[in-house]
Amino acid sequence: MTSVALDPYRSEEYRGPVTETEPLRVVIGEDDVLLREGIARILVEAGFDVVSQAGDAEAFLRKVLAHRPDVAVVDIQMPPGHGDDGLRAALELRQRLPDTGVLVLSMHYDDQYAADLIGDSAEGVGYLLKERVGDVDAFTDAVTRVAAGGSALDPEVVARMLGRRRREGPLDHLSPRERDVLVQLAEGKSNQGIADALVVTPAAVEKHVTSIFHKLGLDAGRSGHRRVLAAVTYLRNTRD
Repeated sequence: MTSVALDPYRSEEYRGPVTETEPLRVVIGEDDVLLREGIARILVEAGFDVVSQAGDAEAFLRKVLAHRPDVAVVDIQMPPGHGDDGLRAALELRQRLPDTGVLVLSMHYDDQYAADLIGDSAEGVGYLLKERVGDVDAFTDAVTRVAAGGSALDPEVVARMLGRRRREGPLDHLSPRERDVLVQLAEGKSNQGIADALVVTPAAVEKHVTSIFHKLGLDAGRSGHRRVLAAVTYLRNTRD
């Protein structure tokens, strides 16, 4: 994966490449030719290097293993089986190439797909509905975030999981506003993005994020990226 510098003094949130020398490399798996070419064009125009494309899950898996890109973007439902072939390829990649980010696209939300993909770690993984591709800035930001080891979860995924939250768990210690912030954080938003969404100041978001880390037991000494760990804690406690 391309080396990306993170600012350790800014709540561990991803703020984009600092000294990027080469474009992020991407492999795309999508059986719809027009959509695949559209995604490729969006990414190329945004400065990514689309190193390969595939129209079925088997070819996609081969090409990702061969090229070892920074991030792989794949449709969940693909040939040859036209079922969850793309998802199964994504899961295999998560095992075989843990340093390659995986962003899956789906026509419809499926909580089991999301749970299978995320597993025990949301690090370097994204799950978006295909309609989000039309929001070019949000889509390219999600690809960048996943490539850097962050998470990018569709707002609808997070909203539905929120509606199925368990009655008891670590989230019960959070205030209503802290829960609002955690929902936005689970989507992968930066502090500024959260501030814009909730119409509060970045300083207020910083305070809430620090409190969330403390209440969830994510102290600074723990290994891993605390924003990702907070998202995983959130998702684990919103499943049945």
